Amino acid sequence: MEKQKQIEILSKLISIKSVNDNEGEVADYIESLFAPYQDQGVQIDRIQYAPGRDNLVVTIGSGDRILGFSGHEDVVSAGDEADWQTDPFQATIKDGNLYGRGASDMKSGLAALIISMLEMLEDNSVPGKIRLLCTVGEETGEYGAAQLTKEGYADGLAGLIIAEPGNDMTEIGYTSKGVIDYIVTSVGKQAHSSQPEKGINAIDHLIDFATQVKPLMAQFDQVDPILGKLTHVQSVFQGGSQINSVPDKAIIKGNIRTIPEYPNKVVFAALNNLVEELNQKDGYDLSIRYSFPEEAMPGDKNAPLIKLMEKVHGEIFTDRPVKAIGQSGASDASEFLHGKGDFAIAEIGPGNNTQHQTDEFVNIETFYKSVEFYKQVAKEFFTK
Repeated sequence: MEKQKQIEILSKLISIKSVNDNEGEVADYIESLFAPYQDQGVQIDRIQYAPGRDNLVVTIGSGDRILGFSGHEDVVSAGDEADWQTDPFQATIKDGNLYGRGASDMKSGLAALIISMLEMLEDNSVPGKIRLLCTVGEETGEYGAAQLTKEGYADGLAGLIIAEPGNDMTEIGYTSKGVIDYIVTSVGKQAHSSQPEKGINAIDHLIDFATQVKPLMAQFDQVDPILGKLTHVQSVFQGGSQINSVPDKAIIKGNIRTIPEYPNKVVFAALNNLVEELNQKDGYDLSIRYSFPEEAMPGDKNAPLIKLMEKVHGEIFTDRPVKAIGQSGASDASEFLHGKGDFAIAEIGPGNNTQHQTDEFVNIETFYKSVEFYKQVAKEFFTK
């Protein structure tokens, strides 16, 4: 495929405003790219999450072993578009970089995976069975990946490469922290502030939770050699309606980044027990819920897939070394790891640290080389 065509594919993906929604249009475009090759046994499956929000699974080649490729179709908001030097939804090339929302995270990675598969089909050089998993909703909860995993599309993989930004293809993520977002609601009884004894102060009771949860989370003090400690932040506190009333409702939200040493269920149990203990007190009415929790992803930097990628990287990116790292943020990997089977997951893509920022970009030469990287990894994956 000519390089201009590669840029056209990436530019088209960027032009689709899939801001936490509208992934169906991305799926339409990707499907149109693979449809001409259905006579070569290409299988295309659309899995709807919600109207206008379609996951897409494209399988090429054949064989007992399956190499998974994955990228998400959604992007975050561009924010105030007036702050951008260029239109965030019109790919713009300048000084060797391509600018646009999703250029780094992660439509460049998704495009590179797509192009690598298309080139294999064009050349009749598909080395084995490759499955592309295109997901919805990664930026807001990885629920597309969760749906695909539940429906069995990650079962039987022998390895999975997710094209998340890899700092210009210099970092392979093989382990990552998990996420627990909790919301605790305290219900009280409203009264005039001059007669507080007639009410129940929801904020007071929530402060008790906020005070006690900090030392509770501090008890999870093991240190992962790569990811470090479990972290806990109380990030939102809301309560009351006016200054001369006893508040009858208050809410606290917190964010916990877990490590493999502490599965989420262990943290859930600790938080649930604290809420139950507080509710034993007179007048307390606390409840807790969790928003899109993600498990920490364990990994082995000496896994054959990681070692293969390091080898291929050294052959293609001769101007820059690569290192296997742990990542503090969660991704679709946190869901795909629940697929049936024992397979390594690696995250590396052409994107960089401009993700979620104004004037997000990808280096064009890195993008081109990432296509060759994915093709060579696939070829050697099936010949080892």
